[in-house]
Amino acid sequence: MNNSTNGRLISLDALRGFVMFWIMSGEHIIHALAKAAPIPIFIWMSSQLHHAEWNGITFYDMIFPVFLFVAGVSMPYSFEKKMTLAGVKTPQQLPSYEKRKIYLSMLRRTCILLVLGFVVNGLLRFDGFDHTRFASVLGRIGLAWFFAGIIYLNFDFKKQLIWFFGILIGYYVAMKWIPVPDFGAGVLTKEGSLEGYIDRLLLPGRLHSTVYDPEGIFSTIPAIATALLGVFIGTFLKAKCPFSIKVKLLLMALTATVLIIAGLIWDINFPINKHLWTSSFVCFVGGFSILFFVFFYLIIDYFGFQKWAFPLILIGSNSILIYIAAEGLVDFKHTADYVFGGLINFTSLTWRFFLLYQLH
Repeated sequence: MNNSTNGRLISLDALRGFVMFWIMSGEHIIHALAKAAPIPIFIWMSSQLHHAEWNGITFYDMIFPVFLFVAGVSMPYSFEKKMTLAGVKTPQQLPSYEKRKIYLSMLRRTCILLVLGFVVNGLLRFDGFDHTRFASVLGRIGLAWFFAGIIYLNFDFKKQLIWFFGILIGYYVAMKWIPVPDFGAGVLTKEGSLEGYIDRLLLPGRLHSTVYDPEGIFSTIPAIATALLGVFIGTFLKAKCPFSIKVKLLLMALTATVLIIAGLIWDINFPINKHLWTSSFVCFVGGFSILFFVFFYLIIDYFGFQKWAFPLILIGSNSILIYIAAEGLVDFKHTADYVFGGLINFTSLTWRFFLLYQLH
């Protein structure tokens, strides 16, 4: 049993690896299982591994925000050594010169993620400015993480909460009350939403979905709240307080439940929607992100069962590199076909179909 909350959390790498497994096309395994053995559980699992067309939520819609949440959780741990060396207890107390170094490091990392996002989108194909997509998953991770870090470094916990709720409420008010030319206010469609209008107005190059971009400019703002939620959990977990780790995990689970319920209630007026990254989406998926983390922390860091998670930890420790590879730099399907293709001939017809589906 490991009751320590100091140092690196192995569960974070495992949870990040779990998320990356699905990003690396792990969903194709479930889709193939549903076709090879169409029993209800496989069919239901397969249905959860597609993005919701617009409003609504599936498991697959949670992958990206969970990754961003994990980045937020790791932030208090990543600054811990700097705080110890500076002899301070909170990041807000860090000397100005130390903060400047952190800002430059954060800015450099964000710029790298933005550029890598451009590369994943095909920047190096040189198709021309108008045919290049500049919004990206990596770009949103970098920007949301950067601004969440700025808030974390400069505001105490109460003010961080104000930022969190201010972002969610402010985004809701803007999306519902600011009118869009030719559509009016509160039209939450691809063409009529304020988010889509701002993308068409300000986002250069090609939009992912012609009239809006799911990683667009305006919807990146509530993504900052997703990262902040991770910061809250990381701060609470490592804080020295009278609560035992069991009580902390229980309180986190209760918080998750409240967030899920809040998201469902908010969904009535402001639908849960990943494409728009609505405030209800932040709450609902934020609750499940906490539950995922509590589960992984309980099994791996608390009870110490780590060996089973080694593949996930390996993936999670190299997540950005693997993401870039999975997005086109490495053909995993071709590699699998080259290595395992001949073994398919020794399987039954049903499972031969399953394996062929995976490789092709």
